[in-house]
Amino acid sequence: MSKKRLSVVVTRRLPEAVETRLSELFDVTLREDDRPMTREELGVAMRQADVLVPTITDDIDAALITQAGERLKLIANYGAGVDHIDVATARQRGVLVSNTPGVLTDDTADMTMALILAVTRRMPEGMAVMQSGDWSGWAPTALMGGRVGGRRLGILGMGRIGQAVARRARAFGMQVHYHNRKRLREEVEGALEATYWDSLDQMVSRMDVISINCPHTPSTFHLMNARRLGLMKPDAVIVNTSRGEVIDENALTRMLRAGDIKGAGLDVYEHGREINPRLRELKNVVLLPHMGSATLEGRIEMGEKVLINIKTFDDGHRPPDQVVPSML
Repeated sequence: MSKKRLSVVVTRRLPEAVETRLSELFDVTLREDDRPMTREELGVAMRQADVLVPTITDDIDAALITQAGERLKLIANYGAGVDHIDVATARQRGVLVSNTPGVLTDDTADMTMALILAVTRRMPEGMAVMQSGDWSGWAPTALMGGRVGGRRLGILGMGRIGQAVARRARAFGMQVHYHNRKRLREEVEGALEATYWDSLDQMVSRMDVISINCPHTPSTFHLMNARRLGLMKPDAVIVNTSRGEVIDENALTRMLRAGDIKGAGLDVYEHGREINPRLRELKNVVLLPHMGSATLEGRIEMGEKVLINIKTFDDGHRPPDQVVPSML
């Protein structure tokens, strides 16, 4: 007798190749459109499925997990970050949580460098001039930005992505500095030609560019608060391709408007889709719609990780990318 197939619910549309493979292996429920599930829809899915495949847009909190049915045994997150999932409550309820680490490293690092270049070289302002039809030709002093070579880059969070950013920055001739919970091994630090700062305050006050590459946890919420943002040099810029909650967005907006910080490049926001409207008005800010991991290759590799985690669980083993509270 063949084994009964797992019931899997996917909360958003995924690349076609991923959805097809899920359908081949499991009893899968896919989305007809790409709108996020409502809280009520999430609750129904969690009561009916063996496995839930959520994304960052789904807030899987303690209440939803507590109300989930006895069938739910695995939350196979489509993404590396799991700050939208109450992992501790899931563990207490006997529900495993997995993620998709590693596959988005290069894509996100590429986007980080793109934002650094876009802000320092004033690319959006140049694009706006061309799109408006107001360009009157080359001028010696028009839209002068700054050279990135020789600048000090301070990386906040030196994990996989932070190190990938460091390698790219070195190729552009930047001086790499970093702050991390733990100092890198000497050989890794040497290969990256990176300078470690135990004091985040001291690093921030000396850098020309700050790159946020740490996860969102209770200890990193508003790590770049008003006081720390105030330590930045007036001609410094900050970019964030990690989690919006790490920066106090209101404080950043005030300082950008006042000219206390020269510019910012943001791919993530403190309140998700609810972006501070004053940020949209600023010419010294580059805003992207969470595109850091948006490559076809990366999104398919994320799906492959989800498939492996579910299939391994279905075979009676621990998912290779299982997340436990001690990792957070």
